[in-house]
Amino acid sequence: MFQYRAGQLHCEQADLNALAAEYGTPAYVYSKSAILDRWNEYERALSGIPHRVCFAVKANSNLAVLASLTRVGSGFDIVSGGELQRVLKAGGDPGRVVFSGVGKTAAEISLALEKGIHSFNCESETEIELISQIAAAKGTKASIALRVNPDVNAKTHPYISTGLKEHKFGVDIAAAEEIYGRAAGLPGIAAEGVSCHIGSQLLELEPLLEAADKTLALVARLRAAGLEIRYLDLGGGLGVQYQPQERSASVEEFAARLESHPHAGAWKVYRG
Repeated sequence: MFQYRAGQLHCEQADLNALAAEYGTPAYVYSKSAILDRWNEYERALSGIPHRVCFAVKANSNLAVLASLTRVGSGFDIVSGGELQRVLKAGGDPGRVVFSGVGKTAAEISLALEKGIHSFNCESETEIELISQIAAAKGTKASIALRVNPDVNAKTHPYISTGLKEHKFGVDIAAAEEIYGRAAGLPGIAAEGVSCHIGSQLLELEPLLEAADKTLALVARLRAAGLEIRYLDLGGGLGVQYQPQERSASVEEFAARLESHPHAGAWKVYRG
């Protein structure tokens, strides 16, 4: 979508030199076609699995970008109340919003419940207890997923790797069953998801598939214990090629490997 024509750089049909002359610099120009093509790539690849493709608002909160994704039915992954407000301003459906991220405030949780978001990805038992208190006070129920740490090496830059046991994010997957057992008894809580995020800019599939195997094994144990786990959030997303020697992981191969898993028909996949 970005190419030179007669020595002038274009984004789709727009001459970027002309835009710079008209609006000044710095100027940010996004390709709507490139964004939607990538979204549709996931949508097509996951067509055999019950799923929802969610755009991470922290990647780009431009209202025009969010509105374009809203029109094709995208879900959204947010990490703040401000991001929720931007999704709503862009016409997004709050029922397609997943609230991830650390440090959610009581005010943000309250707003998300009032707007009717789909679910919360929780980083700790303390966070679940806070959501329980707020939801119960409002006479409603919050769908939650606990973010588990599967102790998987994402094989990406260490600053954006979040899935090893020594990383601060999520809870040890070995402790998850006990936490889910306690969460299921809290008022205002529907413990019906599992979340996992091992890092960003992932160029290899094996770490994601290893994390999926571990989380699906957890889902099987939770269901056997009587919890109705309905969805799985695999987080992160696949990386893109920045260097000539790099090879991006295939969305199609990733989806095919997920679809062939024994439990593939039993859960939803939300991509962030």
